Amino acid sequence: MNIILLGAPGSGKGTVAEALKKSFELTHISTGDIFRANIANETELGRKAKSYIDRGDLVPDDITVDMVKERLSHQDCSSGFMLDGFPRTITQADALESILCSRGQSVDAVINLQVSDAVIIRRISARRVCKSCGATYSQTFNPPQQDGKCDVCGGEIVQRADDMPETVLSRLETYAQKTQPLVDYYAARAILINVDNESGLDLAMRQIQDQFAQRGLISSQ
Repeated sequence: MNIILLGAPGSGKGTVAEALKKSFELTHISTGDIFRANIANETELGRKAKSYIDRGDLVPDDITVDMVKERLSHQDCSSGFMLDGFPRTITQADALESILCSRGQSVDAVINLQVSDAVIIRRISARRVCKSCGATYSQTFNPPQQDGKCDVCGGEIVQRADDMPETVLSRLETYAQKTQPLVDYYAARAILINVDNESGLDLAMRQIQDQFAQRGLISSQ
């Protein structure tokens, strides 16, 4: 089974991705991981991507697509994969369709995690990060044992600028503008699954499993 995972910042995508990976034995492919690996290994694509990143420019679609294409050729993707962070544009979605079609494959489902802006802002605004080791905390769900001090290394815990409420709202608006065309794209292909992820992982996974069963992707038993 080949799936795509869509979700705004703070929608719980990472948690759902881990559960999907375990439940359906999917290879999790994050574009962030692909970029870091190519740059660290100094591949030709990595060097090209780095030249744009170092200038503060967006990496062109063709380089991103080539990286994903190369990653999908690995043996661990042959029995099912989950794409996280790709595609981000209609151009990338068309390219992915062409890549998979040439291999006799297709995208079986696109999971779109839905969480209200108010809940996302509340979740992200509560997030705190250790300046030294990067450990993350939530003032709501898992605060540090000592206020302002990291449980792991004792470093200072701060709120990142990206996690300020006004910044989060701007990020959400940008995400909605960029992602809505993709939502429409996959809805038109009848493979979009909208999942309410405001009530926790268990409910979200039940929705996904029910939809997979209805579409014949897994056994209904």
